[in-house]
Amino acid sequence: MKKSNLSKQTIIAGLLSCVILSIFLFSSVLISPQMEPAEFESCTSILVGRLASVDGSTMTSHACDSGTDRTWINIVPHKKHKKGEMCKIYMEPKRTKGPNDPDRIVMGEIPQVEETYAYLNAAYPIMNEHQLAIGETTTGGRPELKSDEGIIDAPELYRLILERAKTAREAIKIADELTKKYGYNDWGECFTFADPEEVWHFEILGPGKGKIGAVWAAQRIPDDHIGVSANAHRIRQIDLNNKDYFMASDNVFSLAEEMGWWNPQSGKPFEFCYVYAPRGRTRLYSRRREWRVLSLLAPSLKLDPNSENYPFSVKPDRKVSVKDILKIFRDTYEGTEFDMTKNLTTVTRNGKIIKSPIANPFMNSDLRNLFHIPRERTIATGYCTYLQITQSRRWLPDMIGGVVWLGYDNPATTPHTPFYIGITQMPDSYLVDGRRSFRRDCAWWAFRRVSKLACFRYQIMRKDIESVWKSIEEKAFADQKKIEEKALQLYKINPDKARKFLTEYCHKVANNAVEAYWKLGDKLWSKYSRWF
Repeated sequence: MKKSNLSKQTIIAGLLSCVILSIFLFSSVLISPQMEPAEFESCTSILVGRLASVDGSTMTSHACDSGTDRTWINIVPHKKHKKGEMCKIYMEPKRTKGPNDPDRIVMGEIPQVEETYAYLNAAYPIMNEHQLAIGETTTGGRPELKSDEGIIDAPELYRLILERAKTAREAIKIADELTKKYGYNDWGECFTFADPEEVWHFEILGPGKGKIGAVWAAQRIPDDHIGVSANAHRIRQIDLNNKDYFMASDNVFSLAEEMGWWNPQSGKPFEFCYVYAPRGRTRLYSRRREWRVLSLLAPSLKLDPNSENYPFSVKPDRKVSVKDILKIFRDTYEGTEFDMTKNLTTVTRNGKIIKSPIANPFMNSDLRNLFHIPRERTIATGYCTYLQITQSRRWLPDMIGGVVWLGYDNPATTPHTPFYIGITQMPDSYLVDGRRSFRRDCAWWAFRRVSKLACFRYQIMRKDIESVWKSIEEKAFADQKKIEEKALQLYKINPDKARKFLTEYCHKVANNAVEAYWKLGDKLWSKYSRWF
């Protein structure tokens, strides 16, 4: 009988892979939406002022880190409306099965405006035809503030803003008007607005039970700075005399006094986040991401990873591009003391100590407990629905200047492709919701399958995956200038021709990426089959 050449480490790795497969399949891949833990409702947003970017773009972003939000994305066209027409307000639109979901619940109606703008519509709408873009993170706040009377939640407020506003300042004004009259009924949220000129960080909460309205504050990111929101309120002192940089609701001080959370006679300064969403309640779950984003952008500041507060915004050590922001969204604290995989090592046949093939920063709680790994909420997550990074550029016509770099599922394993705001519709596979079941006609599943397969032997499989997403992304970035030059030429002749050209281009890049990922998933099953 021949003696086996398999090393002890290889046998152990194989056994552990079997354990991981069993746990992973039942708790990560086949899990139903109702079984997703509450911690899956969380997001990260990074904001970039125009003088902080390499090309003068303003940017905002949103990693929709949710295990329940819908996956379909469409373009809602520009519309004209008749006098007296009403606009329906829906409950939980981010959970809908499609644009015409018959099961949508109507919360109420408000008067429609004469004209609504076209916008890219996802679980949280992204950008409108005037290059006004929004990112988001849920920030919680005091539970006493959640209203049971208002009819507008965060995703619907997004939609109404993008349908009616052209600039970030106008967006904030409209949010104020709508919530005053019809009421905000959601948890605390941060909206990160970007138009071609300015970037604003807007935090809103309900007015309390039995009340209609909202309480909010907004602070502008300086043009040469970058900011972050990571599921915690960050606005502190507000100077309403400085209208270029601060705005707030009429009740921002009075509500705090009424609730007994601030006394102007105390001599203590009013700090929005401490009054309405005490930072002491904000765990390292949020603050660590704030530290990491700001530290990656401005390492010269040498920020403490355990601080309670960080600068509201920072001037980056060097100007940044979309690629730089994407790199941050793929970050898992690798190389830092907070790397969850740092102690998962194995010994090769030549005696070299390396990370185990199964070392995976996206392990669920069962596996972390099995290996006694402390949990860190990294920027990249395995339960992301999609990531958007927007560019708004004042020197280009809106249909070309506004572009959304969009990727489905885990940012660390997915290519992000461009969708210009001037396109007429999304590709067919992006119009299909895959949240409830696996579907081959759904783009989201092409990327989700690969990201989940990667977890079985992450350290090895990530290299196969990176070679695919990197080639797709790098080609899109390399082609951006010539595509926009061509679109601009067509725009000067006939805007409709430019729109058609951009639509065909975006569809081609996205469809090629989807096809490449279906093939990649099949390849991973075959190449690593002995480890499943």
